[in-house]
Amino acid sequence: MLSQAQKAGSIKIGIAGEVPYGYTDSSGRVTGEAPEVARAIFQKLGVPNVEAKQTSFDALIQGLNAGQYDMVAAGMDITAKRCKSATFSVPDYTALVAFLVPKGNPQQITDFASAKAKGVKLAVESGAIESDYATGSGIPAGQLQSFESPDELLSAVTTGRAYAAVLTDISFKNLVKQNPNAAVEVTPGFKPVINGKAQGETGGFVFRNNETDLIGKFNDQLTRMHGNGEWLKIVEPFGFAAGNIPAADVTTASLCAAG
Repeated sequence: MLSQAQKAGSIKIGIAGEVPYGYTDSSGRVTGEAPEVARAIFQKLGVPNVEAKQTSFDALIQGLNAGQYDMVAAGMDITAKRCKSATFSVPDYTALVAFLVPKGNPQQITDFASAKAKGVKLAVESGAIESDYATGSGIPAGQLQSFESPDELLSAVTTGRAYAAVLTDISFKNLVKQNPNAAVEVTPGFKPVINGKAQGETGGFVFRNNETDLIGKFNDQLTRMHGNGEWLKIVEPFGFAAGNIPAADVTTASLCAAG
């Protein structure tokens, strides 16, 4: 795949239209943390052009394996379930979970335990790991409502269809910044505790299982960029900071084996 992309001078990525991970801006440019990191890496690998196809988050891996694009660049968490269907890069970033709640947070929802205790309706993004965190925390399925995008999560909260929505703190901070008139706020980020173990959100890029050469060379570049400061320079405009660089002991192998 890599040699074909080098000859063509182009590679196609899959995104889900989620700010700040992978989306199309008002000028029509595909951007976000993952596409910009991917662009920088593919430039180094001799592939100057990155094209994108947008689909729903829960259809990204299916589209990848169907050949609709060559890699997923959408801020996708590395989980054991997903690792059965595709191969993840080395960890790209870590993030905390947060709730989007009405201004003032009258129900004082700060974690899954308080959401369960209060019995509030929670909006989750279809296919995202936060739904698993919610059910793993004992929240009944009847308390959850699935939506296709962060914009729909915002609408669910502002219209009262759900009291709160759950996603990464980075996603919601960007969403609130884009919608300054929405009467919502973002709770402090936290790590959900499932079966006594704190769960970090660790995302990566996703490839078809047989793309060994591409994956290896991509991982080499991503690891180098984490270490030399280039990654941080690229992602800071999207709300990422040095604390979002994965720790050395957080590996794709361990995340794929978890659960």
